[in-house]
Amino acid sequence: MPEVHYMTQAGLDKLKKDLADALAQRPVIAAAIAEAREKGDLSENAEYDAARDAQGLLEVKISNLKNKIANAKVIDESKLNTDRIGLMSKVKVMNLSAKREMTFTIVGETEADFSQGKLAATTPIGKALIGHCVGDVVAAKVPSGVIEFKVLDISL
Repeated sequence: MPEVHYMTQAGLDKLKKDLADALAQRPVIAAAIAEAREKGDLSENAEYDAARDAQGLLEVKISNLKNKIANAKVIDESKLNTDRIGLMSKVKVMNLSAKREMTFTIVGETEADFSQGKLAATTPIGKALIGHCVGDVVAAKVPSGVIEFKVLDISL
């Protein structure tokens, strides 16, 4: 069974753009392979090997993007609520270990970007927070141990 990739419409649009950009690279790489092939002996042609490697990496990227797009489930933001933490919830928590407030938006794995406060629901902290309400104390098992968070606010 294929893995479902939850995302916003903006996330899906970005994946489609990335796929279009990758597909546009195919002719460029094919031309580089043809040019390298014209230079003679392929057994010792570093340009040819590099172009073939680039083609292989591009095809893997295209395949991954097509898979994510085909298995994308766009989240209907109109059906979200702030009673419990779920995908697309903006959560303000108090890290009880560090005595520090933190704010995350829980997103699908393809849209995660910690530097922008977008935390993947598949991370240990994301998994621990999902389903909890304001006031709950949540323990997240992370590689360095257990971190406790108190949920301060849930918004969209």
